[in-house]
Amino acid sequence: MTYTTRVKEEIAKTVANENEKICELSGFIRFSADIKDGITITLENASVARRIYTHVKEIFGIRPKITIRNQRRFRIKQIYILEIKEKNDYILSFLNIMEGKKKILPNEFFLTNNEEKIAYLKGIFLAVGTVSDPASSGYHLEIVTDMNREAIYIMNLLKDLGIIAKHLKRNSKYMVYIKNAEVIGDIIKMFQATNSYFYFEDIRIYRDHKNMVNRLNNCEIANQEKAISTGLKQLEEIKYLKEQDLYSLLDDTTKIVLEYREKYPESSLKELADIISMETDYKIGKSGVNHHFIKVKNLIKKHKG
Repeated sequence: MTYTTRVKEEIAKTVANENEKICELSGFIRFSADIKDGITITLENASVARRIYTHVKEIFGIRPKITIRNQRRFRIKQIYILEIKEKNDYILSFLNIMEGKKKILPNEFFLTNNEEKIAYLKGIFLAVGTVSDPASSGYHLEIVTDMNREAIYIMNLLKDLGIIAKHLKRNSKYMVYIKNAEVIGDIIKMFQATNSYFYFEDIRIYRDHKNMVNRLNNCEIANQEKAISTGLKQLEEIKYLKEQDLYSLLDDTTKIVLEYREKYPESSLKELADIISMETDYKIGKSGVNHHFIKVKNLIKKHKG
């Protein structure tokens, strides 16, 4: 079972009041039904097919004709076909899908509050939405539509709910999509798919923690490499001082720092300062150690002219 199927099956079991059922059914039929001589809906999910069938029966007192077919491609799967062949004009008008012979999008008098907008988006998602499994790929939720104005309408509905989505044209279709993990989690929660939401959040938190640990490890490795590089360079400077008989020109405290650098070539400046402070009477910090090596650099620079 895909994660999308899992989310849709959980949504299909949620409870809705009559207005929410009407809005959800409107969104579903508007974006997935074949509207010609009748209203034909083709689905792959038994739970969603059962929910749409129940909504039509409860709202309009009609029992859609159900046909179950086995589809054979890469594997055998069942396809559910719901056909409504009575009260079609009334249903399409009542659900704000058709105005005469023209297909329309719902007006502001149909979706009057956030609960109805969520129900409508829930219907659209059940019809043409997908969401990737966070455990196996990146974060991605998308809704595919036939027309650009449909995509823009969906984006505006999401925006009304404080959710920002993007859209693009893909072949002959238009895709509304979201890649922000936190926002996708909010949408799944908004659709009341609670178990799917907890699964999504568990995976997201784990991946965020793993990424943070990796970043910290990379940062630590980079710091270690930098410390080693700095230490090797400073050893070369100490060697130069001794070869050129310049070492005796240094004061005693600088000599202490250089001696400890030779003993601990891979230590960072901070670690070196801590070691010197612990093992001698000379208390020094990272900046103090660095100051002594600046003195060394200046002496070498002066000597080289």
